[in-house]
Amino acid sequence: MHSAIAEILKHPGIWRGDGFSQAHPDTLSSGHLQLDAVLPGGGWPQAAVSEIIARQAGCGELKLLLPALANLTQARKQVLLIAPPHIPYAPAWQAAGIDLRYLTWVDPESENDALWTMEQALREPDCGAVVAWFEHAVADRNCRRLQVAAETGGGCGFVLRQGRADNVVSPFGLRLAVEPAAGGVGVQVIKRRGSPLARPIFLPHRQLSAPNPSGIRHVVAGTAFPLAPARRAADPVNACVA
Repeated sequence: MHSAIAEILKHPGIWRGDGFSQAHPDTLSSGHLQLDAVLPGGGWPQAAVSEIIARQAGCGELKLLLPALANLTQARKQVLLIAPPHIPYAPAWQAAGIDLRYLTWVDPESENDALWTMEQALREPDCGAVVAWFEHAVADRNCRRLQVAAETGGGCGFVLRQGRADNVVSPFGLRLAVEPAAGGVGVQVIKRRGSPLARPIFLPHRQLSAPNPSGIRHVVAGTAFPLAPARRAADPVNACVA
């Protein structure tokens, strides 16, 4: 009986308050040792949606994801960018290790279209990750639909938004807040399976190699075409913008 209960308690859908180390979800390494050490299972949860909140856009939130996204594209898994606030800067993505053949930028006309696109993409087994930007907190009902879609496809979903994290609740199992810090970014784990994390962690900026210009597939109204590199941003690693 005790062994049967122990097996049941390993299920990622069950929360326990005595320590996050007892959660055993399938994960994808974030590529940051300090971050993996505080994430249940040692990485980004697969078949799940995580939320990353930034007090101000472009303060380092995307850098948390780049190593994992690079690993996915190198494994020939598709990665979708939905409604990014700026035009992705292709050379910076390539310099971060992204295989641009497996990176697609989707430009929906409305937030409802963005939610629909994210849900459909998460259902696809060949889609390794979906990164979507929203101006406001995602409604509870939509959060649960996205989570069910991720469980169906088995990939990683990431909801990125700007604002405060302490005045909004969410059913997502993993929620992080990111703030700029000297030489890097500070990451606060707001919510994770198991015990909370009392203090934020610090992740230093990474140095990037010189990029080679290329294109990102840009989807508008169902048509994909190469995107010419935009002009370099002040922080092309995180912002990847025009």
